[in-house]
Amino acid sequence: MAVPANTRQIYGAIGIREDLSNIIYNISPSDTPFMSGAGRGSCDNTNFEWQTDELKATAANRQVEGWDYASTAATEPRRLSNFTQISATQVQSSGTAESVDFAGRKSTQAYQLAKRAKEMKRDMETMLLDATVKAVGAAAVARATASFSTWIGTNVAGTSPIINMTTGAGLVNNGAAGFPDGTTSSAAGGATTAVTLAAINDLVARIWTQGGSPDTIMCPSTVKQTISSSAVGGAVVAQPYKDAGSKDKPVTAVNAVDVLVTDFGTFKVIPNRFMPSTNMDIIDFDMWSIDYLRPFSTESLAKTGDSMKQLLIAEYGLRAKNGLASGQIKSAK
Repeated sequence: MAVPANTRQIYGAIGIREDLSNIIYNISPSDTPFMSGAGRGSCDNTNFEWQTDELKATAANRQVEGWDYASTAATEPRRLSNFTQISATQVQSSGTAESVDFAGRKSTQAYQLAKRAKEMKRDMETMLLDATVKAVGAAAVARATASFSTWIGTNVAGTSPIINMTTGAGLVNNGAAGFPDGTTSSAAGGATTAVTLAAINDLVARIWTQGGSPDTIMCPSTVKQTISSSAVGGAVVAQPYKDAGSKDKPVTAVNAVDVLVTDFGTFKVIPNRFMPSTNMDIIDFDMWSIDYLRPFSTESLAKTGDSMKQLLIAEYGLRAKNGLASGQIKSAK
């Protein structure tokens, strides 16, 4: 059938009100597991310092009765330091933009500032987990805080808590004094080799031997899937099950490992969207903190015209209280 003549339709109609939802849908991820897990500290200078120390290796300590003892050689603590870096974002809205009625937001300035804050936290998470070495900066050069990867490892490959999946060997990560100090970063992992349960157990054992007690495995999505798949342990861990106490509950297939129990500790397995795709980090969060010289703050900038200008800024640095308490596996997946 055809539409009868002179039937009024919407296609040429004038004055139809728009239907614009008052909700803005944004699924961009803003979770920052490392920043959330690490401690929060403070510092009073752009160059902040701390000390680490360790006990000497065990030895056969049997002494002769009546012996006149010589003093045991003393060792000094190791003095480490990092620099703060500045992260900032600016939002500027015209007076008109603040006055008109936008759908989904009362103030365009406030909405954009909240959005920029989430973006800045994502930037910070990414920088704290990459391979950046510390840099003092200059008049026209930004300071850089040394990231996670520059604070772990030793100069002894066989015991280093950094494993390259290409060779299975520990990677050397020497600093200026032969110990990770934020000035160097170990090489990347292989192009195709995947993480294995054997490598995880090896790394956990190395950290335990040093005295560390990590409890978190943080990894990119590909490694999280590998840990939950047949690549770990040689058998698929997905198993269907049904709650016997409820007739209405459907059968559920489980294909995820969120907690991994090893000989040297129980680990939460946490995926992180913003870490390097070649790394899997084993972390003792008690040994890490983000120290703020200037915590997050919003500052109103000088008004120079018919607009509002605000700056969101933070100045912070990463403190590795003792890098030997954490480790890393370098692999492509």
